[in-house]
Amino acid sequence: SQYRGYRALVVVERNRKNLLEVTFPSVAGHLRFVDMMRALGMTCDADVVRAVSTDEEILTFMMQNLEESECETVECGVMYVGKKLAPNQTRDYQRKRAEFVLDNYLLPHLNYLMPRIVNEEDEECMKIVHSVRLAKAHFLGRMAEACFDLVLNRRRIDDKDHYANKRLKLAGDLMEDLFRISLNRLTRDVKYQLERASMRHRDLSIATAVRADVLTERLLHPLATGNWVGGRTGVSQLLDRIDHMSVLSHLRRVISPLSRSQPHFEARDLHPTQWGRICPSETPEGPNCGLVKNFAQMVEISKGVQSDEEIIKMLYGMGVERIGVEI
Repeated sequence: SQYRGYRALVVVERNRKNLLEVTFPSVAGHLRFVDMMRALGMTCDADVVRAVSTDEEILTFMMQNLEESECETVECGVMYVGKKLAPNQTRDYQRKRAEFVLDNYLLPHLNYLMPRIVNEEDEECMKIVHSVRLAKAHFLGRMAEACFDLVLNRRRIDDKDHYANKRLKLAGDLMEDLFRISLNRLTRDVKYQLERASMRHRDLSIATAVRADVLTERLLHPLATGNWVGGRTGVSQLLDRIDHMSVLSHLRRVISPLSRSQPHFEARDLHPTQWGRICPSETPEGPNCGLVKNFAQMVEISKGVQSDEEIIKMLYGMGVERIGVEI
């Protein structure tokens, strides 16, 4: 799940006792699925079950999960998450911390309607917050259904190497990441300079408060060294100008983020979905073999141009039922 530069891996998995558990960043350990659904606003057992599936075989699994649940109210569910996040703290702090984490770090791609500032006294604001939390609960329910379908052999395991499941980061996406981090660091530096000037009772000057080299250095250094934000290396490279064909080849290079020291046999193998997209023979020898690929000469890359809101309106116009969030 990704939104505005923040990525979060949200996992719904079945443990050895056939119970569902949820894991996501900022919460240590596993959270019980039903108690998470309670924390997101589902008080009734029937609502939790309907959010997953009404299939009889899946209902058997869900009954077991409901029996193991320790929370019956939304408040209890929020406090369950709060105790995991901030043990030995006051109840009020635990509740606020749990609500903040659920709103910001769980499934962040559903946060596009979340108000920037949540005001608990504003009824309209809280309605939107509750509807977004319900949407997150239904999304977790869909993940749980997929998990049960896999257990019941109704679906296959997703193929990581299928090219429909891959996303490319082009030069614009990489520069966007770099600029976002650089601008954030510039704003922090400006804040520090202003605070220091205020403490020393100096006259404010734009030239000293906004240092001209901070943003420039943050952009130029990764481009020169290839060491990008997020710990990636070798992102920017010197263009190979030996001849025209080597230039075209280098501009079409696709680099996998997987470790070079591991075997990764499936990732290095040719996949049928690479036909017409990836050159089957042009790849380096040695540890990079199969992990560094090249596009076919006539390949075209599709780009996401429509906003999420436009696509969602189109889907609602085609008869999709609204759950939680109203646009």
